[in-house]
This record gives sequence, structure tokens and C-alpha cells, in this order.
Amino acid sequence: MSSAHVVIAVKDLAAAKTRLADAFADDDRARLVVAMFRDTVVAARAVDQVAAVTVVTPDPSIAGAARSLGARVVGEPCDQDPLDSVARLNSAFEAAASLVRQEGKDDIIALQADLPALRTSELAEAYRLSSGHSRSVVSDHHGTGTAALIVDGAAADFSPLFGPASAKRHLESGAFDLTGVWPGLRLDVDTIDDVRDAHRLGVGPATGEVLRSLGWN
Repeated sequence: MSSAHVVIAVKDLAAAKTRLADAFADDDRARLVVAMFRDTVVAARAVDQVAAVTVVTPDPSIAGAARSLGARVVGEPCDQDPLDSVARLNSAFEAAASLVRQEGKDDIIALQADLPALRTSELAEAYRLSSGHSRSVVSDHHGTGTAALIVDGAAADFSPLFGPASAKRHLESGAFDLTGVWPGLRLDVDTIDDVRDAHRLGVGPATGEVLRSLGWN
């Protein structure tokens, strides 16, 4: 099997996970976002076929965490309206993918940054099942969003369509639907209920440490 390059886009912490603002103080929410990101990167990097990770972010805390985990950091492109979060997200993924493609023929896994219960085996299996398809999608636990978009290194079209109803839009654009049972891979965290679900499923060590510090047992 060919090798893959994981690309992750993360917005600045002040704007990240605002739907958790009622459940966590700002500093605690920021710590949680960084911790979930760290656990996501660690789980992804442990996949045998993953050769590297590139992170696109404007945030120095995320950048520092990424570098400490051996990931490359790329600044967020400035070609989009700063208030258009969807366009910024897809532009960030495009920038990372473009850089990867300049360097070789690795497959690209565009992965969400907030998968604290991700298991390495889940991503490894999804990647294996994507073989033979130019573009494949793993929908999130709601079935509406996209947890991962996997693109063959030889495919001409990357075309990330993250944002509202992205799973449907990826499928309508021709991406293959990966239907495995991967609860950790599908559980991107946006709400306090998602945090609870991830905690019950079993989060990575960084997220677990933050939650324990906040009284979660």
C-alpha cells in the first residue's frame, strides 16, 4: 500500500469550539481544544502508512503543539474573507494538499482536528478501504459532516468541501462512502454532549488529563 500524508486545519483558539463556551471557561476550552488536537495527531501518526502530518493554523499554541509532535506547520492562507470560516477551512486544506503534492505522490488524508477518541486502528482500516478509489469520505457521527476525506495521490481532484452538510456534498461530488464502524474516527467534538460521548468512549491521554483537571472522572 502507498503512503499517506495527513493534513489538518485548525482555526485560532479564540474562535474554536464556541459551542462549548457555555460549558467551559475560555482558558479551559482552549486547553481542551489543544489536547483534542494532540490526541488526534498522535493517533494518526501511529498509522503505519502515515508518512507525515502537516497542520495549517494561524494559532501559535496549536503550531507549538504540532511541532512538538513532529508535524510540519503551515500558516493559514490569506486569500479568503476572515469571517467566512468555511471558505477559510477549505482554503487551508487546499494549501496543505498543494504543498504535499509538490513533494511527491503520497495519498492525502484531510482529517478533522477534534477527534479525541480516535483509535489508530480505525484510521488505518479506513485508509485501507479507500484503496482503489480516487476520493473517499468518512462521515461524522451525525452523518452530515466529514470526519476524513481521503484522496489518492494520483488523483487530479482534491476538492475539499468541508462545512455544513459536507458529507452529502462530498458524496455528490463522487467521493466513495466509507461505511466502517469507527466510533472514535467519526466522533468530532462540537458540543458538550460530544465531549461526554467521547469521554465514555475513551479519550486520548492529553484530553483525559484536561478533563480530569476539570473534575471529570
